[in-house]
Amino acid sequence: MAETSIEWTDATWNPVAGCLVISPGCTNCYAMRMAARLEAMGVPKYEGLTRKSGQRYVWTGKIRLDEASLDIPLKWKKPRKIFVNSMSDLFHTDVPPDFIARVWSVMERTPRHTYQILTKRPDRMREVLTSLGLPKLEHVWLGTSVEDAAVLPRLDDLRATPAVVRFVSFEPLIGSVKGADLTGIHWAIVGGESGPRSRPMEKLWVDEIRLACLGAETAFFFKQWGGKNKKAAGRTYRGQTWDELPSLQ
Repeated sequence: MAETSIEWTDATWNPVAGCLVISPGCTNCYAMRMAARLEAMGVPKYEGLTRKSGQRYVWTGKIRLDEASLDIPLKWKKPRKIFVNSMSDLFHTDVPPDFIARVWSVMERTPRHTYQILTKRPDRMREVLTSLGLPKLEHVWLGTSVEDAAVLPRLDDLRATPAVVRFVSFEPLIGSVKGADLTGIHWAIVGGESGPRSRPMEKLWVDEIRLACLGAETAFFFKQWGGKNKKAAGRTYRGQTWDELPSLQ
């Protein structure tokens, strides 16, 4: 739970830790590396959440609920954009619905903040939120990750999820998503993969998303080109930076 350098948010909040690789976009997940580093530093929350596989660390699939962190947003008086579970997935199958409801309660009690929930499991998000009957909250944005065309159906589950603001993160973008239907999606984040084993992102793929955003009136946010040195590659696209945010009007 800390300030973050992620371009599209202000802080992270992790009431859940740990995850599981479920699609190619997870292959070089930064959170796996970070969790392994935190375990090596002796942070109990991350103990046993990763294992060494070849030259890298991967998730073990173990999930840890962090009861102690639940009330942290209540203590933050200054309004912030908060990325929920940057080190996990709130809608992992092993996160109990009653715990999700408790997270939701904290968010409902703190409308001064804007919460951004990103999942690779929008089907479970839709099912849990619908079955629990949790209220749609204007300050809680619900999103899904889409790394290539193979997982475009995630957008359909997101559209079917009760939400005021829906967003998609095309990061790491490792393939074309030409033809993506952004109807009902209010915000699109685009970013290339970064790190030592990063896979390249083609400009054409970004062009395709930009056109889809224009057609659907979806806000467009270009996060980075990525690569081994993401700072050197920068985040300028077509000669400018793109920091659009969803309109609530």
